Amino acid sequence: MSFPPRIAIASRNPGKIREIRAICSDWPVGWVTAQDHPGPWPDVDEPHDTYLENALLKARAVAEAVGVPAVADDSGIEVDALGGGPGPRSARYAGEGATDEQNLATLIRALAGVPAPGRTARYRCVAAAAHPDGREVWAEGHCEGILISKPRGIDGFGYDPIFVPAGWDRTMAELLPEEKNRISHRGRAFRALGELLAREP
Repeated sequence: MSFPPRIAIASRNPGKIREIRAICSDWPVGWVTAQDHPGPWPDVDEPHDTYLENALLKARAVAEAVGVPAVADDSGIEVDALGGGPGPRSARYAGEGATDEQNLATLIRALAGVPAPGRTARYRCVAAAAHPDGREVWAEGHCEGILISKPRGIDGFGYDPIFVPAGWDRTMAELLPEEKNRISHRGRAFRALGELLAREP
């Protein structure tokens, strides 16, 4: 395996950092986060219309600022009844600076009146790694499911309380962390990314 000795996680989201570290717990690396890095840490917007562009933008900025390879992801929920939206704008669905609770409430309102068979959706994630020397790799993962109208569960974040993964009778927010990480879009994307990093020269 040829993982770099240290990798920065290009995120300030505590829930996302916790998930990435759990999913990638078998990576032989030391993690660097904004909370434990003494130097400057860039705040990067997500201005693009694709997950890949946003993920690479964040990874590149942190790799350059910190001086070690960085991983980042961009993810979203794609609702068939909304033409695949909100997609890459999932974190800002209720407006710039919206909280998870505001985004969730906005999506519930948008689906009011849509019958259960029409509430199909998927989570999609693109995970990317950028090196300070400009090398980049990325991978994608997705998780199919349906959306319910009333939130259930207290774990997870984002739209997890209304997303029921295919083949399960619990929402993402009701799953144990290890169950969620095994089937989630983020889990699949980062495991695939790890395979690419392990093969790097």
